[in-house]
Amino acid sequence: MRTTFMANAQNVQKEWFVVDAAGQTVGRLASQVAMVLRGKHKPTFTPHADCGDHVIIINAEKVVFTGKKLEQKVYRRHSGYAGGMKETKARDMLKNHPERILMHAIKGMLPKNSLGRTLLTNVRIYAGNEHEHEAQQPKELTFNK
Repeated sequence: MRTTFMANAQNVQKEWFVVDAAGQTVGRLASQVAMVLRGKHKPTFTPHADCGDHVIIINAEKVVFTGKKLEQKVYRRHSGYAGGMKETKARDMLKNHPERILMHAIKGMLPKNSLGRTLLTNVRIYAGNEHEHEAQQPKELTFNK
């Protein structure tokens, strides 16, 4: 008997992983974390369901940009009012809000719909070495450099 498996909230086993971002390139780290959040590393992957895992990223302040991106990359946001465009260089963002750099990169690699917004709630990013999720007993997750 052949049946098709469809993941849903009742039969998905979610795990917790911790990733050390020190020395990692922003885009490469974000793409690999997005795959884990989406659940593409599991054989039970279902495109329309949240079957991914929870990811904790530590040392976000120690991520690395390649080339001249640290000086040339600009993050833009708009308030919605006339003249409300704000620009922040990557160097300033890394100094003031290092979590936002990885959150922005991961968000861009997830689906642009309600599933993507739900998946983004499964990532926690911390600038330093400490996190408050020891009770979940996260496993170390390493990616090839």
